[in-house]
Amino acid sequence: MAPTDIFRQLQNYYAKEEEDIPAVSTTTAAVLSVFYTLLYVLPFYLSSATRPSPTLSRDAPSVIRARIRAVTASTILSTLATIFIITSYGHASPWETARLLGWYPVAPLDISKNFLLTAILFAGPLFERGVAESGWRSWIQGHALHETLSSWIGWRNYVAGPVTEEILFRSLFISLHLLAHVTSTRITFLTPLYFGIAHVHHFYEFKLTHPHTSVVPALLRSLLQFAYTTLFGWYATFVFLRTGSLLSVIIIHAFCNWCGLPRVWGRVEKDIAIGGPDVGSEEDDSIRGKDDREIKKKMLVADGRLGIGWTVGYYFVLVSGALGFWKGLWVLTESKGSLADFRPR
Repeated sequence: MAPTDIFRQLQNYYAKEEEDIPAVSTTTAAVLSVFYTLLYVLPFYLSSATRPSPTLSRDAPSVIRARIRAVTASTILSTLATIFIITSYGHASPWETARLLGWYPVAPLDISKNFLLTAILFAGPLFERGVAESGWRSWIQGHALHETLSSWIGWRNYVAGPVTEEILFRSLFISLHLLAHVTSTRITFLTPLYFGIAHVHHFYEFKLTHPHTSVVPALLRSLLQFAYTTLFGWYATFVFLRTGSLLSVIIIHAFCNWCGLPRVWGRVEKDIAIGGPDVGSEEDDSIRGKDDREIKKKMLVADGRLGIGWTVGYYFVLVSGALGFWKGLWVLTESKGSLADFRPR
């Protein structure tokens, strides 16, 4: 049977011109999403090489290497299964499959616009680290990038994590739900819940390596992580649906991990390192970003008090960036490669 134009079917569905029968049911899409999530997370606890213990942190290089191998294998298996479903049940051609998964076309302009939008949102942290802390010199010289990728923590947070998580939670999950004719709004707000839930296991790992921390603070920490991973998931899903670009959301993910959560209270101060391990060692503390703050605490730092003007400037830039992000959200994500229409049906 000749392959049908799967994108014409999706466009007709979202434009309410035809009521095509979905290639898979919503139940099938949900069950596969749950299965893929378990396939991604459970291997962490099936082997002593990937399973943390009171004496072995998830940040140990040996654990990171083993986990990268595990998530790479599970992502490949999930991708192959999804390609089979798209081609067999959606009757899509190889080119249509690549488009639905966000692999093609690459669209450099869309990637640039999406990165600009994200940078506007994080204008405050960029101001704090680049201007107030004079980090822009290191950025221009390339030292920051070298230091970031010189440790296994950096490689996990800014390469392996964003690539495998965006392939799984955006490329695969969204394509399955599009095949099930789930509305774009529901896809945007529901599929990121899998992404948030996939990070809940960090509660167990944190308690394991911090046995003296009470349950309430550890639980609040996990709830906060669930909240911001879900919020990011909403944004990444929206961008993926609007642009059809997997590379865009991978770059956005890595950038957000590098920026970390923005400061929303307190005074801007400059950390001055007065001691610490060598860059690139197993105890490398030079990386700043997601999940690295506790390791950074091991360094000896002295607070460099900055004038109150820097704090006022930071919060002004932070709020301005948030407003700019809101105003540019639809404009900077507009693309000819969009996978779904957000018009109400």
